[in-house]
Amino acid sequence: MLLHEMQIQHPTAIMIARTATAQDDETGDGTTSAVLFTGELLKYAERVIGDGVHPRTVADGFDLAKTRALEFLDTFKIAGPEGGMYPRETLLSVAKTALRTKLVPEMADQLADIVTDAVLCVHQPGQPIDLHMVERMHMLHRTDKDSRLVKGLVLDHGARHPDMPKLLENAYILTCNVSLEYEKSEVNASMVFSTAGERDR
Repeated sequence: MLLHEMQIQHPTAIMIARTATAQDDETGDGTTSAVLFTGELLKYAERVIGDGVHPRTVADGFDLAKTRALEFLDTFKIAGPEGGMYPRETLLSVAKTALRTKLVPEMADQLADIVTDAVLCVHQPGQPIDLHMVERMHMLHRTDKDSRLVKGLVLDHGARHPDMPKLLENAYILTCNVSLEYEKSEVNASMVFSTAGERDR
């Protein structure tokens, strides 16, 4: 997030940046809306303070509004299923809401389907979702329209030999946690020469 990286000096701007950072840390989305909403609140606060209202009264009004907003959200929210996952339609709606603010609708809808199915693939009942089980790969020779979910392992290396088979059935699979790539070893060495007289000193 850009606001998090900026070196801001103005106290009000620092407060707005912290609001956006807290929003991003909590939900991962909605930072632009949080900044715009905060800016509008400050604009109207400046207007009423200019009319003679004490700043303490404005702050109390913000606290009252926050309380009322939270009470409304408690009646408006949808309770999640006990120990389970939301229906796919609900997750898809959330994904579309987040992505359509950043991408064109066609691309957002395509990616919303992909990310929803990816989360459902790695979800295990009763356990938190491990998003490290989902990997995003950049295919430089493809376009954004070619984005798709592969429910398995993707190796972007191609065949090692033209005679390698394209399809195998009932194959034995080796899994290991070491690299099978040939890597040239890197040795950094230096030679230091000195005369016998320098060594004696």
